[in-house]
Amino acid sequence: MLGELIGEELGETTGIRVLSAEGGHAVLEASFRASGTLLGVEVKDMGTYESVMRPDGTLFGEGQGVTMAADGETVTWHGSGVGRFDDTGAVDWRGALYFETTSTRFARLMGVAAVFEFHVEESGKAEAKLWEWT
Repeated sequence: MLGELIGEELGETTGIRVLSAEGGHAVLEASFRASGTLLGVEVKDMGTYESVMRPDGTLFGEGQGVTMAADGETVTWHGSGVGRFDDTGAVDWRGALYFETTSTRFARLMGVAAVFEFHVEESGKAEAKLWEWT
């Protein structure tokens, strides 16, 4: 069941590179950094994901990253999602993340999938919301 909002972030793309252009399907890698809250804790997040444009114009992406609280407690994540371009050139992503941590503060995340909305402007500015899915 879709549960509570567990995270929100604002950030920016820090780099993009082309990994492949074989067969007319470009594979891009994008990295980002963001700050916000996760389970009510102020955090910094950084991650990298690969995306490929599919024949229907949507994107499929997979990525990983690390989220860190000010005291150094961390949680890592892996995820995947589908992106769609809007009329402004921004991409709206929808997908799910899965977490691993040794932190007691973030331990609750080990037993859930988290579904996300991730909006990336053409300029690289980004915002995300994350909901618990149990």
